[in-house]
Amino acid sequence: MRIIGLEEHFVIEEVLDAWRALDAQWQDLSLRPSTQGEPARRLADLEGERFAAMDDSGVDVQVLSLSTPGVQNLERADAVALQKVSNDRVAEVVRAHPDRYQGLATLATPDPDAAADELRRAVTSLGLNGAMLFGRTRGKNLDDPAFWPILEAAQALNAPLYLHPQSPPPAVRSAYYGGLGDAMDASLATHGIGWHYETGVQLLRLILGGVLDRFPDLQIIAGHWGEVVLFYLERLETIPAAATLERRLADYFRENVYLTPSGMFTQRYLRWATDIVSPERVLFATDYPFELAPDGGARRFLLEADLDQPTREGIASANWERLCAGIRR
Repeated sequence: MRIIGLEEHFVIEEVLDAWRALDAQWQDLSLRPSTQGEPARRLADLEGERFAAMDDSGVDVQVLSLSTPGVQNLERADAVALQKVSNDRVAEVVRAHPDRYQGLATLATPDPDAAADELRRAVTSLGLNGAMLFGRTRGKNLDDPAFWPILEAAQALNAPLYLHPQSPPPAVRSAYYGGLGDAMDASLATHGIGWHYETGVQLLRLILGGVLDRFPDLQIIAGHWGEVVLFYLERLETIPAAATLERRLADYFRENVYLTPSGMFTQRYLRWATDIVSPERVLFATDYPFELAPDGGARRFLLEADLDQPTREGIASANWERLCAGIRR
């Protein structure tokens, strides 16, 4: 059974330098784990111990993506320059190790037209399999019409966009996640719950704002089993805006959204996800290097799941391969 992990991160020194140079208000809370300690060391490694870690967890292929927050908080010129550097670097390592790596593009959303052009280049010339996006670009949410050129390009290419968590805005962090001590505040605002509320709201804005009616064939990938909102679909149907949409809220998840576990290897979440969106829309991800699955943990999760073998193999890799086969190169 071939296992492909979709949310497997890296970072390059040029991007780290740009993150460090940002004003504090635009710095993401992920800066510290991306620049210090074991995760930082593993992020920078693309041709060393990463292969051993993949083998240890049972992952055959990593789909590489630039770690949070990408280039989305950078100044426009810096973001445009670094998207090309990042994508060329990924394409280079994929060419060197095609049996172990694939890639998702980095996009300079501060310049949506340049980002759309880069997505086309990344898919048609570099062979990358879509892009990873983060919900906000400084003060703008992804559903803002300014970003429609990116979404239009993705739909035309039939290339998926992975919607990844980023830290909530500073005012939200202060109001909702502050006052418990620095370490607790940061954890609560990020991997504890803040990342997931933030990303779930961004996904809902794409639906409730009519963006997925405008781009009905756009395919979004959401990690962490749907970033909380999957578990509230019935409640969310009570939002008045849902009544003006072209489809029921759940239908957008079943027709426009794929889910991954992002290393949250919980069988009951897997059962819920397959029940809500169907097994064909569940993909695989370990969230390397922030989540590790030693001693075959990634493979064991799938082997122990109450799934028939074709469904198991679909989640492991076949669903992703089918999605990639539909990309218009």
